[in-house]
Amino acid sequence: MEPYLLKAQNGYLMFTINRPEKRNAINYEIIDGLHEAIEMMKKPELKGLVITGAGDNAFCSGGDLAVFHLLKTEQEAYGMLSKMSEILLRLLLLPKPTFAAMNGTAVGGGCELAAACDFRIAKKGVKAGFVQGKLAITTGWGGGTILAEKIPAANAIKMLMEARVYQTEELTNLGFIDYIIEENDLTFIHHIEKIFPLEGSVLAAYKAMLIRKWLAANIALRIEKEVRECAKLWGMEEHHNQVDKFMNNK
Repeated sequence: MEPYLLKAQNGYLMFTINRPEKRNAINYEIIDGLHEAIEMMKKPELKGLVITGAGDNAFCSGGDLAVFHLLKTEQEAYGMLSKMSEILLRLLLLPKPTFAAMNGTAVGGGCELAAACDFRIAKKGVKAGFVQGKLAITTGWGGGTILAEKIPAANAIKMLMEARVYQTEELTNLGFIDYIIEENDLTFIHHIEKIFPLEGSVLAAYKAMLIRKWLAANIALRIEKEVRECAKLWGMEEHHNQVDKFMNNK
């Protein structure tokens, strides 16, 4: 089974994390796939990028611990963290609108991926949370910095420090979820087309306003500092102990 799927539909590129048996966890193949999707968005006929997960249970459960727990030192962790943070920064600054089609639960790095998208559209009943703190690390792909740009700062720090999973209504009140799809609605693409009927050039012009704001606010440098901080925590014994406990209790 292919780890990810890419499909152009009605002017949008749909990227699907195709690892339902791993709750659509991110590994190096998914990182490479996201890079491929971002490169494909240079095609003029594509007006937006939609990221989703396979199945009905998980949008993305973050990094695949079975793979990334093999990284023990600060230096080893930094290599992976910086690679994924580069993807999220490129996603954030993509000159076309991006959508996280949250078909299921998003936790940890899955929330960072969703935060990097311009809009988060979720099926009713979806849960999500930045739970990295429970593994004795911070967000490490730039998602914490990005989150503080997307929702009120007080709400962002609440989500990061509480490190818990929130219900759909709470996520909407916090400003994390922008739109909710009821069970009787049609596909995510249909929903996106209905909400955003403008021409692609108009959508891109509005996106450019946000990009100028983020560049002026030194977003890349701030994300790099977040990555460095996480890498230091990653190399500490407390983190590895917490991951071991989590893996043994699965």
